[in-house]
Amino acid sequence: MKTSITFKKIEPSDALKLYIQKKIDRFEKMLDKPAEAHIVLSVEKIRYIAEISLVCDKLKIHAKEESETMYSSIDTLMDKVKIQIKKNKEKLRRHMSGNKKSIKNDNLILDTLPENS
Repeated sequence: MKTSITFKKIEPSDALKLYIQKKIDRFEKMLDKPAEAHIVLSVEKIRYIAEISLVCDKLKIHAKEESETMYSSIDTLMDKVKIQIKKNKEKLRRHMSGNKKSIKNDNLILDTLPENS
């Protein structure tokens, strides 16, 4: 997964980069196609803010989280993204399986209708 990390008003840290990369790598298994993630880490007074924009084929996810520490912001942000990915996959699964069921049900209805001969 192609990942870019931007630091705003905060010193770039290799530890944060590795931590984010470790968290992002988990999503590769969940996504079918190669994805691109852009993460922005910033500080405003005492709030640590983490934002992510994840793009994969037709799937676009954007999430933002604020907290008192950067690591907790990142953890909560990744949980939000995971939930969004799962929701989207379930939605697609229901949509695809729903079409098959409706076609099967249409055939059953047509088979049970009396013919007008």
